[in-house]
Parts: sequence; structure tokens; C-alpha cells
Amino acid sequence: MLGLVVSLVFILVASRKSLPLALILGAIILGVFSLPLSSIFEKIYLTITDLSIIFLALAMGVIPLIGGTMKHSGQMDDLVNNLRIGRKGLLALSPAIMGLLPMPGGALLSAPILEKGGGDVPADLKVAINDWFRHLFVMIYPLSSALIASAKISGMSVYSAMLYLFPTFFFALFLGLVCFIRRVEGDIVYSDRFQLKKLLIPLAIILVAPVLDFLIKSLHILRIKEIATLFGVSIALLCSISLSPKRLDFKEIFREMKPLNFFFIIIGMFLFLNIFKSTNAVSLIAAIPLPITTLCVVVGFLLGFATGRVLLPASIILPVYLTQTPITPLVFAVIYTAIFFGYVISPVHPCVGVSLIYFKVSLKNFFRVLAVPTFIIFAVTFIISLFLT
Repeated sequence: MLGLVVSLVFILVASRKSLPLALILGAIILGVFSLPLSSIFEKIYLTITDLSIIFLALAMGVIPLIGGTMKHSGQMDDLVNNLRIGRKGLLALSPAIMGLLPMPGGALLSAPILEKGGGDVPADLKVAINDWFRHLFVMIYPLSSALIASAKISGMSVYSAMLYLFPTFFFALFLGLVCFIRRVEGDIVYSDRFQLKKLLIPLAIILVAPVLDFLIKSLHILRIKEIATLFGVSIALLCSISLSPKRLDFKEIFREMKPLNFFFIIIGMFLFLNIFKSTNAVSLIAAIPLPITTLCVVVGFLLGFATGRVLLPASIILPVYLTQTPITPLVFAVIYTAIFFGYVISPVHPCVGVSLIYFKVSLKNFFRVLAVPTFIIFAVTFIISLFLT
């Protein structure tokens, strides 16, 4: 457990210079505290030779290039100028659209829209909005792999689980509007008339990647599902390039968007995940002297924060609870909420990492903005858990 704390502190500090490097070195530090040297090298080898991770990392590197080509071609301007829903609506809705069609790195697709439509809105607030509103809809999305698997572990239908998560969804939506959207000032001044074509083309470019990703994966024809993600984002990039009304400077786009940073974020994240799964954290968690529901809420939140994942903490915490007693939909919703919002604010969560890099915001400022609504949700789940024990 000491190794986990030290590695997370290191990531928080070192990420000020380089988040990808911080994740990789943080994972190695965790391994040094918990595993023999041979096992650390084994986890590094398994991570960099896992084709699913490599394809996902490649896809993550392509996604910022989509935003770069859309920005330099004027397609992002066209979208903002013709999506006539006001600045507050634009900032809340654009990440929500990506959330309804979830795919790895989707936060990078909405980030350029927030950058353009947000105007002089502070960068740390843009990151908070991008992260918060994207994941609100993922939490209750019935095709979310994390929700489906977590519900299955708990022995209930995904729709029952979703129904009990709706109160959290609306409460978090309210907090997002009060804490974030309310602070957005000004409006978008439209000097040109509305043009449907200039709205549909950039929307199609943005949506083609997650749509292709979802459709190909639903066919179950690929052994490595991340190939579908890479294919989808590659097609979106080609569409943006081919539909650009002007000649693009690809060297400038590559220099500005820094796709290698996003590639190595994924490598670092999964290296941390693979090393974490090999530690004795699970047995230590089970030994913590807390009532079972409260234990699952507290540790679930911490694991969501530590791993930047939902399914991994759920696969640890839910079985711990089930060893004591059957889980009810209400208990499931409380535990899942705690895990989910630990994941939302996690520094090793890919959407957080890529948003911080895109908007050039420090982790310190990110936590400062997200701390209040996240703490409120955690406090509510903690209090409820005391009555469910």
C-alpha cells in the first residue's frame, strides 16, 4: 500500500513536466515497492507487446491529429459557427455527444470544440467541463462495457443498474451546471448566416470514428477490438483531410498536436494497471476494518482514482462485497457511483490526461476545479453507505 501511495504522489508531482513519463515512472516505482525486478521487466514486456494496447495507443495518437486538421482546415470554425445553441449549451453538449458514443480518447474529439467555442473561458474550466459532461452520460449508457460487466458481476440486469444510477446522474448534472456551466460567461456572436452543409460535414467527421468503432465491434469479427478504434479514427482523419477546403501543413499539425504524447499516455496507463494488478492491494483492501458497504465505497473511490478505470475496481470491490452478502440494486448504485467518480477525477484516466495536455492545464488546477463537486458526490455516497451497512 505504501508503494501505491508513493507512486501516486510521484505521478502528481512529475506530471507537471511530462504526464506520459510520470505514468511510466510511477508504474515502475509501484513495481519496485511491490514486485521482484524480474516481474517488473515481465510487466513492461507484456505491456509493450500487447497488440490491443499498441493499437489503442496508435488510435490515441491519431485522435489529436483529427482535431488538428479540423482546426487548420476551418472545419472546427464551421461547426462552432453553425451549431446555434449558445456558448453554455455548446460547452456542455459537445462532450456529452461524445459520451453517448463512447470510445477511447473521445475527450480529444470534443476538446477542439470547447477550445474554439469557449473563447476566453479559463482553460482549467474547459478541462473540467470536458471531463465531467462526457462521463455523465457514459455512467448510465446501457452499452457501456464497464456497466454491463459490473452489473453481470452483481447478478442484475444492466437496465436495473441503470435505473438506480439515474438519481446520481441527475444530481451530478445539477452539480455540473452549478459548478461549471454557470461560470461560463458571454455568448457566441455569429456574423455569418446558418449553413447546414458546414454543420453536417464537421459533425460527420467527429461522429464517423465512434460510429465505425461501435459497429465493427458489434459484429464480433475482430480478435483485437482496438483495431476497430484505430480504423474508425483513421477514417475520420482521412475524411477531414480530403474534405479540407485548403492545403494543410502536416508538419505544423504534428508539431502542434504532439500525438506521441497521447500514444505514451496509453502505454504508461496500462503499464501502471498491469503492475497494480500484480500487487497485494486486494488482500490489504479486504483487511481494512470498516463495515462492508462503507469499505466498498471508500476503497472503490480510491481504486477508481488510483487506476483510472471503472471495470478493474468494480471487479475487485464487488466480489469483496458478494463474499459477505448478496448485493441489492441500491447498494450497487452507491458503490458504482463511488468507483465512477474516483475514475472521473483520476490522474491516470486517459481522458483526464489528454485533456490536460490539450489545454495545457496542470493537475493542481484540474483538482482545484473538480474537487468540490466530486467531494460532494463522494460524501453523499459515503453517508448513504452508513445506512446500508
